[in-house]
Amino acid sequence: MTIPLLSYSPSSQNHRVAGYEIPGDEQPRIYTTENVLSGQEMGDLIQAAYRQIFNEQQLLKSNRQTALESQLRFGQITVRDFIRGLVMSDTFWRRNYAVNNNYRFVQMCVQRILGRDVYNDREKLALSIVLATKGLSGFIDALLNSQEYLTNFGYDTVPYQRRRILHQRTEGELPFARMPRYGADYLVQLEQIGYFKNKPRKEYLWDWQKPPYTKEARLVGSAIAKIGGVLLAALVISIALSAWGIISL
Repeated sequence: MTIPLLSYSPSSQNHRVAGYEIPGDEQPRIYTTENVLSGQEMGDLIQAAYRQIFNEQQLLKSNRQTALESQLRFGQITVRDFIRGLVMSDTFWRRNYAVNNNYRFVQMCVQRILGRDVYNDREKLALSIVLATKGLSGFIDALLNSQEYLTNFGYDTVPYQRRRILHQRTEGELPFARMPRYGADYLVQLEQIGYFKNKPRKEYLWDWQKPPYTKEARLVGSAIAKIGGVLLAALVISIALSAWGIISL
């Protein structure tokens, strides 16, 4: 018996707020085949698709899907088909699906395919059930066939992070590319098989995993340690002199 999809309520994220700002550097560049593109423009669109699905940290020559690229260039498939081919590729499976649990993989795919973060843990759980029951292919089709995807990107537009910046806020959402491709649980597995045995742990942690130390914080900490050492030494000397009757406390 198939487990029914859990219900969840959308939250008010940036992409759900209407925008009236003048387009600028902070707004995403939209790549689409709605108009006839030159060879260079098609190359830019393909590169944007790789950047969206694999992120900057995985833009490797070995990840290229040349057969899919050729089909897209000659109009045999749509941009949506190209996106599906990238997500279903063996390289994406090995570098993203195989190194993550279902919850993290769901969050990653929602970011890269739907252009937003998951609304809440309820949605993450609901989509994880889809992934577990229908498999990778069924889960990806559920995202690409959703009304949300078709409304925002259709068949011809490369997905992008929607409305990362709101001018009423002091700080916008971080780019999804900042999210590492695997979580801390996979890092523990690598440590257990001795993958990092010759390196100190701090050398291979992601920036978000490292303590928020800064140069100023280190200087302040060093000064506090030195002052504390001097005061402790003075206290020990005073107690010793008092015990010998030289001074009184």
